[in-house]
Amino acid sequence: PRILPLPEWRRIEEGLRQRVLALNMFIDDVYHEQRAFKDGIVPHEILATSKNFRPECMGVSPAHGVWAHICGSDLVRDRDGTVYVLEDNLRVPSGVSYMLENRQVTKRSFPELFRRARILPVDDYPLQLHAMLASVSPRAGDRSQIVVLTPGIYNSAYYEHSYLAQRMGVELVTGADLFVDDDDRVQMRTISGPRRVDVIYRRVDDLFLDPEAFRPDSMLGVPGLMRAWRAGTVALVNAPGAGVADDKVVYTYVPALIRYYLDAEPILPNVPSYRCAFPQEREHVLANMDKLVVKAANESGGYGLLIGPHATQAERAAFADAVRADPRNYMAQPMLTLSTVPTVVGHRVAPRHVDLRPFILSGERTDVTAGGLTRVALVEGSTVVNSSQGGGSKDTWVVDLNGRSA
Repeated sequence: PRILPLPEWRRIEEGLRQRVLALNMFIDDVYHEQRAFKDGIVPHEILATSKNFRPECMGVSPAHGVWAHICGSDLVRDRDGTVYVLEDNLRVPSGVSYMLENRQVTKRSFPELFRRARILPVDDYPLQLHAMLASVSPRAGDRSQIVVLTPGIYNSAYYEHSYLAQRMGVELVTGADLFVDDDDRVQMRTISGPRRVDVIYRRVDDLFLDPEAFRPDSMLGVPGLMRAWRAGTVALVNAPGAGVADDKVVYTYVPALIRYYLDAEPILPNVPSYRCAFPQEREHVLANMDKLVVKAANESGGYGLLIGPHATQAERAAFADAVRADPRNYMAQPMLTLSTVPTVVGHRVAPRHVDLRPFILSGERTDVTAGGLTRVALVEGSTVVNSSQGGGSKDTWVVDLNGRSA
């Protein structure tokens, strides 16, 4: 397991709460007054060219002002020990089931350590998730019907969808299981007749949620779902349109947004970044492609990424052409020396690069998982930790050296 001392974790936790609060305020601002753009904090062109801005969400006010109810922010530690935020995942963040399963495996493997050590728990995440979902329901009380909406069994994260639904004790549904009635309420088809749905934890991307509002060819969503959401009869988690802040170019403005909305200095720093939309910064990136990591604004899973020091000349040239063709869509960062942790590789222990993805739940209250998911680059020397690129994961222990055993 990866071990973090509790005092260091408390600072990280505070920084994540601050960051998610500012991001939710920004998203709410985007779909209402757009003050951050009028006041010059973020250039309006960033919004005008955003691939995840949804005009259909203008004027909607989700419960508690929260749009990104579940956030997975990726953290890295550089050679000087500084913990940086590498990116924020606000659309449909995944990986929490690995965190929970890793903990179960280590508990079974090292039961005596859990009896002696003071390790903060993560097992209560499904309860925290259920409580957050219930807190945004348009119907108060125990009557709220919560479902997990999955694209289906062929989705790469289907295991997580079914795992979380089972752990929360709620229904796992596909778009075909739901319909919107004449009163703009979402109903679930059951053998005993329709049952009203209050909260949908959706694991379907925005553009496939509702064929009436977005892609008419979508077979994964529910016709009329956006009408119901706008009418306030159902809560969608995460809210449609939250991805406007899940943009690697918007990421570069988050420290300024924290100062703007919260009148505070960021607790967790960003990785220094260059925005290719600005000519001077773009020229620096193009002149130093062999030293930088260049990222497309809206890709994930380790795709749309050039690791300059490890790329071929042909790969760097192709990426340079892409940057020149669409500079708004690219940003770059220096190549960090990610921290390593001991990892069992075959029959030996060897260092492997890691990052950390804590999960932040925002509803009536905000909860941060104790540690989160440590992702591991299993290939020697690699810094790509994404599971879709062959990465693995570890249990993360937040250890309280002075308190009681958890």
